[in-house]
Order: sequence, then C-alpha cells, then structure tokens
Amino acid sequence: MCIKAEFLAHCGRTRLATSGIALAAALLGGCTPGQILPIPRPAAPAAPAPAAGSAAANNNNSSSNAASPAPAAGSTAPAADNAPVVRILAYADRVRTLSNAELTQEAARLGNAYIPANQLQLALVLAQLRQTPELIRAQELLTRLLANTDAEAQALHPLARLLAARYGEQRRLEDLLEKQNQQTRDVQRRLDQTNERLEALKAIERSLTSRTPSPASPAATAPAGRNHAPTP
Repeated sequence: MCIKAEFLAHCGRTRLATSGIALAAALLGGCTPGQILPIPRPAAPAAPAPAAGSAAANNNNSSSNAASPAPAAGSTAPAADNAPVVRILAYADRVRTLSNAELTQEAARLGNAYIPANQLQLALVLAQLRQTPELIRAQELLTRLLANTDAEAQALHPLARLLAARYGEQRRLEDLLEKQNQQTRDVQRRLDQTNERLEALKAIERSLTSRTPSPASPAATAPAGRNHAPTP
C-alpha cells in the first residue's frame, strides 16, 4: 500500500511538471487557440503648438478691428435725421394741454406759416381747436407740406402723412355725426309739427262741443201749446 501511494504521488508531480513545461513553451513559442490578447492602449494625442495659433488669432483680431469703422460716426446720423420729428412731437404734447384761448393765440402767433416745421405746428394747433373749418385748414397745410420736395420738408413727410390720415378720418366721423344730428333735428321738427296739428284738432273738437245747444224737454213745450186758441 505504501508503494502504491508513493507511485500515485510521483505520477501527480510528474503531470504538474509536464503541464507547467507545456504552458511555458506555449508562452514562449506564440499564441495558442485559446489565448486572449491584451488590448493595446491608445497613444496620447500630441498637444498643438500654442504660440502659432495664438499669434494667428491675434493677427485676425487686429485685422478685423482695423477693418471695422468707428461706431460713433454712424450712430449719430439717425439721431440728427430724427431731430425735427422729435421737436414736433414734443410741441404736439405741449399743445394738447392748451385751452381754446391759448390755442387761438398760438395760431395767431404762427400766422401764415411758410417754413415746413411751422406749417406742421400750425396744423396741430388748428386740429386741436376741434372745429370743422379749422380742421379743413389743417388738412390744407399738410397737403402743402407733402407737396414740398425740400430736404427739411421731406424729413417731416412721414409724420405729415400720419396726421393727414388721422385728420381725414376725424373729418369723416364729424361729417357723419353732423348728418346724424341733422336727421335727428328733422325727426324732432316733424314730431313737433304733428303735436301742433293734434293740439289744433283737439281745440276744434272742444269748440264744437261747447257750441251744441241742449235739447228742450217735452213737459216744457206742452202748456204753451194749450194756451194758444185755434184760429177760425
């Protein structure tokens, strides 16, 4: 029994040694069918040179800054073009709070305006009086202003067209209101005439009723007939 156990142990050691030798030979000789290859790590990318890129960016920025115009000169041009319109709007806001007497004085001060700005101011004053003849005069001033082709007048043309459209609509509504008021007055006049005729008919009826005599009673007429003697 002892000899057999020693023989089995010797066989096991021999097998382990044989398997170790085979594994080492496989590793040295090449890949076997069951071998798993290790995954290679990617190489780190090369960092770009910062000096050349920054220099190019600085050159581009400097060239774009040199090519762009100065913003101060361009931004003041629209403000200068809108200055007359801004002054007219401020004047319209001031005129809106004036009374009729003050508006009349302002219209007399402007007189027969020939300057485009004064024509527009006078049109605002006349329209604020809220009278049809003055509104018509304001429309005529705006028409003269729109027909003017000077640079000063053309700067005020957009505002003049806006006011002309507004005054035209205002005049149309005033004419419609006046027509409705006239119709109301006509209806009231016909109603008054009808009431007068009705009162006249009532008066005639009362006069006829008062003139009708009362009928005589038969008892009062009988004795008078017996007192008269018959004629032969």
